[in-house]
Amino acid sequence: MEGISLILAIVVVTALAFDFTNGFHDTANAMATTISTGALKPKVAVAMSAVLNLVGAFLSVEVANTISKGLVDESGIRPEVIFAALVGAILWNLLTWLVGLPSSSSHALMGGLVGATIASAGVGAVHGDVLVTKVLIPAIAAPLVAGIAAMIAARLTYTLGRKADGKAAAKGYRAGQIASAGLVSLAHGTNDAQKTMGIITLALVAGGSLAPDSDPPMWVILSAGVAIALGTYLGGWRIIRTMGKGLTDLQPQQGFAAQTSAATVILASSHLGFSLSTTHSVSGAVMGAGLGRKGGVVRWSTATRMFVAWGLTLPAAALVGALAEWVTGFGDWGTAVVAVFLVGSSFAIWKVSRREVVDHTNVNDVDEAAEQEPPGVVTTAMAAVTPPPTAAAAEELAATIPAPASHAGSDPAPSQAAV
Repeated sequence: MEGISLILAIVVVTALAFDFTNGFHDTANAMATTISTGALKPKVAVAMSAVLNLVGAFLSVEVANTISKGLVDESGIRPEVIFAALVGAILWNLLTWLVGLPSSSSHALMGGLVGATIASAGVGAVHGDVLVTKVLIPAIAAPLVAGIAAMIAARLTYTLGRKADGKAAAKGYRAGQIASAGLVSLAHGTNDAQKTMGIITLALVAGGSLAPDSDPPMWVILSAGVAIALGTYLGGWRIIRTMGKGLTDLQPQQGFAAQTSAATVILASSHLGFSLSTTHSVSGAVMGAGLGRKGGVVRWSTATRMFVAWGLTLPAAALVGALAEWVTGFGDWGTAVVAVFLVGSSFAIWKVSRREVVDHTNVNDVDEAAEQEPPGVVTTAMAAVTPPPTAAAAEELAATIPAPASHAGSDPAPSQAAV
């Protein structure tokens, strides 16, 4: 490997900064349902997820190769283009984190790269077939497949466990949920950490430090894994709250079904080299699991805001990436301006977030207005075709509801887990 220039070093550092934001932005994908159901304490959950993200980063490089070799033409890319793409991705990650929306870090990165590449080398430098088959189609298919699988799995768990002892079943499903959450974390490392590996590898090729068509070097794999693990450990508490309590209220059975379904979809996509959004997969699985229980409610106002964010991610990041690339085209001072803008904007977003702090102490708090949202058309339709619960199932449900702290002689009040 040849020496690394200053601009290339800046790109590598910025890519690792994106990887860090990806970690805390996407912690919710693995641990939101585990935290919301009480299967794990918040800090224990994010620590476990961080370790498994690091391990997952070493399991495959297929997704990294899709980004570094397939999405854009390497010959038309300069390191400044990669830098501009990362600016668009980081700012979109931070904005959606600020408002607590689980949007796709993967699509933010793809959008920034596509926009910056078009601004630099034209539309022809983007491989449209790869963009469609390995990014756009999986973006639509992943939440649908994961959602349907989770809904079926949730119904099966209730059906198969209707004769089981309620407390024992709940305990068993919590254990299963911890295992499946670990699988999602591992899958996230194999998919999302690789995206940063691919970006750094592409930058190294563009800067002449690696030969074309090279696989990511070991130091790239290690640094990307560590960066995403550190970000994961910080915990994206705002998005964890939305995913765990804002979309629907889950019991351990549903959490287990959601996590297992999402992990299966993510691992399959990593094996095939699809640059899949883990956020889309897990969000779809959470909504599917919410619909899989009799009386389950999906809060469609939150889901609608999330869908809008999904639709805006690619074009918004592409626009910022294109503008940043245009400014860097003025030379070193243009690159410096973009870097200052990125640091200043990131700091401003962080300062705004301090006005209402969300952390491990209040992550499971639910907005009362959202909790009282009436069921939508889809939820009502699903309830109409769902058989009523048996007496054993009702006992199982009651066993998962804790007794109130006071008034021991009164009827138990519903918990947040019950709808």
